[in-house]
Amino acid sequence: MSEPHPAKDPARLTRAHVVPFAVFMGFMIVLQVVSAGISWKHPDAPWWRQDPAHFIYPIQTLVTLAFLVYYWKLLAFRWSWKWCLPAIPFGVVGIALWLLPTFLHDQLGFTGKSTGILNLLGVEARTDGFDPGVFDNPAAWWAAVVFRFLRAVVVVALVEEIFWRGFLMRFVCDWEGDYWRQPFGRATWKSYLIVTGLFMLAHAPVDYAGAFAYGSLTYLLCVWSRSLGACVVMHGTANLIMGLYIMATGKYGLW
Repeated sequence: MSEPHPAKDPARLTRAHVVPFAVFMGFMIVLQVVSAGISWKHPDAPWWRQDPAHFIYPIQTLVTLAFLVYYWKLLAFRWSWKWCLPAIPFGVVGIALWLLPTFLHDQLGFTGKSTGILNLLGVEARTDGFDPGVFDNPAAWWAAVVFRFLRAVVVVALVEEIFWRGFLMRFVCDWEGDYWRQPFGRATWKSYLIVTGLFMLAHAPVDYAGAFAYGSLTYLLCVWSRSLGACVVMHGTANLIMGLYIMATGKYGLW
């Protein structure tokens, strides 16, 4: 699909790029509220109280997917092997930088919570988080894992790149005018600093360093390829590798 045409309804284009992300983030607020009300970190607690994310995340995934399908025809990905294949090593390098701090935590033999610069860089154990081990039933365990990967590799990769690169990079270049006339991947220092900075702040403080490095690489790929699809492939590749690393090491706090 080609770039969004300026003659198309700009309000519809904006909704197509913003609404799925807003819905996704709305569920994160719901999770915080629900967790505050019913969460019970106890071995005898039912799975839905030990970590409410186990039922909020699947609902979030399916509802967000529905919005993506609804708006799909308005989205211009420009899929091509020329740019999607190089996006894979970009994803590998990006997630390697993201995972490096927690990898170093283990390799250097650290214990307990890090402080100072190490904490700022994310050098933590990262073992407390979305753990499918709350399920004794193998089918439930697999369902939780499958939905977790579907959420990370497909939904997150799509909604974040559609919003950050497809919408916000254009918006900050000409927010008072017709920002849809801005070509995808136009490079400006303002868009780099704002988009990468907000992408970083959208994550937990422990991930700030990794998010900044990853966001910078994604910005480079975006400018280089002028392909939203390539950015999605990079993000999906990175999240797939991260998920496999989490399942292999038990670092569930990275989810």
